[in-house]
This record gives sequence, C-alpha cells and structure tokens, in this order.
Amino acid sequence: VKVHYTGWTTDGKMFDSSITRGRPAEFSLSSVIAGWTDGLQVMTVGDKTRFWIPERLAYQGKPNSPKGMLVFDVELLEITKKSPPPKVPNNVAKPPKRAKKTAKGVYYLRLNAKKSRARKTPKADQIVKVHYTGWTTDGNMFDSSVVRDSPSTFGLNQVIEGWTDGIQVMRVGEKMRFWIPQHLAYQGQEGKPFGMLVFDVELLDIMDASQ
Repeated sequence: VKVHYTGWTTDGKMFDSSITRGRPAEFSLSSVIAGWTDGLQVMTVGDKTRFWIPERLAYQGKPNSPKGMLVFDVELLEITKKSPPPKVPNNVAKPPKRAKKTAKGVYYLRLNAKKSRARKTPKADQIVKVHYTGWTTDGNMFDSSVVRDSPSTFGLNQVIEGWTDGIQVMRVGEKMRFWIPQHLAYQGQEGKPFGMLVFDVELLDIMDASQ
C-alpha cells in the first residue's frame, strides 16, 4: 500500500509522520506491525481513518520503539498488487555452456532479449539500485527484493565479492543471472546460504557515492 500517516502515543507525543517528511510511505501489509496489517484492510483508496492500536498489536515493548497503545491517522492513497515469487531458474544447478565468466570466476548470462543502450557500467566505488532474487543451487530461494516489492540500494564495495565483481559488467536496464562460487559469496559463514549461489539481478540505476 501507499499511505500518508502520522503516529502519536496516547499522551499526545508525535513519534512518526510521513507528512512531516513530505513523502508518502510504501510497504507490504505483511511487513508492518500487526495492528497496521489488520486495520488497513478495512480501508478503501481515498479513506482517511484514525486507528487506536493496543500494544500487543503494535511494538510489544520492543527497545527504542514507542510504548503502549498507539494512535495513527492514515490516508490510503494506493493499493498495488504484490509481485508473484520469481520462478526457480531451470539452470540453477550450474551455469550453462553459453554463460560468460569474469576474471575472478563469476559466471553470468544476460537475460534481456536485447542489449541495453546505456553506455556506462558501475564501478566498485559507486552505488547501485537493483531488483534481485537469490537461490541456492538446489532451487531454494533465500532472498528477493522482488518479493518485498522494494528495490535495494547499496555501495558495490559493501557487498559480497561476487556481487562487486559481477555487477560491474552490467548496464542500466539489463537483467543478468550470476553463478557466484562460495569463495566469492559467504565463504561458509554461519547463518548464511552455503555453496555456490545464483542471483537474477536487474540494474535500475547507478549513482556516485556523493549523491
């Protein structure tokens, strides 16, 4: 949903407001506090509603979050349909013979039918905006900005080495599939996906770090 909102504690203290920031908020109803997930489902586009959300449906006493019952004024601006989960690639187990390979060992395959007309490729010290989905080679999807309906923005020198290396072959508008070996991915770190990883990446924008 896309909304404008303001939130107060019951003693009248405003703790958050998209109106004050001057831009609406967009989020999935499954990714917010339970009171928002529940309450906004009674609204239609154009409605302005005041909600009183008890603590058990709000932040439940979490540190650095507003305590107790919360009050929100919400204007529902837009409802968008969540994108379906990306399908597992049929070549997720290993790169096909036609895939190219970077000097460091990342295999890649362009998914667009036509090459991008953009001239520049990102450099390691720049910031990129991407949509992506990641799988293990047995077809288990472990992360996806597409499912979250929210592109990711990050410095190319702040991610796994396989991303830093691979995305530098891309141009804005291109979609690539990368096969990243473990030594260029999470290197067996506890709690991280193991082994070779496969990513579908769409490069949306390139920015300088100063922007």
